[in-house]
Amino acid sequence: MMDPLERKLLLEGTVIPAHPLALTEQRMLDEQSQRALTRYYMDAGAGGIAVGVHTTQFEIRDPEFKLFEKVLTLAMEEVEKARLKRPFIKVAGICGPTDQAVKEAEFAKSIGYSMGLLNMGNLDHYSEEELLARAKAVADLIPVFGFYLQPSVGGRVLSYRFWSEFSNIQNVHAIKIAPFDRYKTLDVVRAVCQSPRRDDIALYTGNDDSIIHDLLSIYKVHIDGKWVEKRIAGGLLGHWAVWTKRAVDLFEELKKARMEPSIPGQWLMKANEVTDANSVLFDAKNHFKGCIAGINEVLARQGLLQGNWCLKPEEQLSPGQNEEIDRIYQEYPHMNDDEFIKENIERWRKHSS
Repeated sequence: MMDPLERKLLLEGTVIPAHPLALTEQRMLDEQSQRALTRYYMDAGAGGIAVGVHTTQFEIRDPEFKLFEKVLTLAMEEVEKARLKRPFIKVAGICGPTDQAVKEAEFAKSIGYSMGLLNMGNLDHYSEEELLARAKAVADLIPVFGFYLQPSVGGRVLSYRFWSEFSNIQNVHAIKIAPFDRYKTLDVVRAVCQSPRRDDIALYTGNDDSIIHDLLSIYKVHIDGKWVEKRIAGGLLGHWAVWTKRAVDLFEELKKARMEPSIPGQWLMKANEVTDANSVLFDAKNHFKGCIAGINEVLARQGLLQGNWCLKPEEQLSPGQNEEIDRIYQEYPHMNDDEFIKENIERWRKHSS
């Protein structure tokens, strides 16, 4: 069972950054910076964090690193020390074959995580029926946050029927839609709308190429002779791992805007700015090869990380990506939260040491 206040926040919609991994130049865990990052997200006003996900680097599970349990524990320790007087959703990334996914879910639940973000990627040998059985096994242990990951970074195409059956699993409370594809996004929305559990499942965007568009949209689906409306409530995004304070501010403005009878045209401009910035951070022109390094580079410039290093040395900024980050800093100065970080970073590091 989810905490009722966390569940209410999840359904209303909030900002959930995907938590990066802080490393030293020797590619060892930088524990102080890792803890400081968690403090940053809480103080920036995020409604939760997702740890052990793509942005945290899936390789934390590899035997040569063995960082999965350590990284999840560090984040939980910081959340507990903060003693927040508001709901805060702790999402643990869950990957791998059924046995591995069950073990990860058991561990995440045991240390206090609210939900498990269930990755369906890198399981091409599983049928959709086997994926559903896996989801049910995990849902028996922890509330599930479904995840439609784009194929270019390890996801797979899943059918409308899959999402229809997935939506009927009792302990599924949210789905992150991140196929970077409008047709596939509609598959998930329609599948959830046809489920008798439609009001129990929050939809979250992970479509980094259309973040604002997703959050402003109302989907209207014809089900059993009547129209059902559904919104994408919030976002669980690697993009929101940087400039998080500004993302929270923008999301609060956006929530007010979507209560109005019409959406002002300025939101289309903001949507394009966010997409342009994301294309740089996520290295879209190079098929997302530099996406994690791009996020880390911004955090390093702000002083939150020592550098943009990833566990795999080949994961690094693509040629020209650094200069493109310079460009978006110059063109969209209102999107960064450098001053907020400058004012607080010493306190975060002090608390984290």
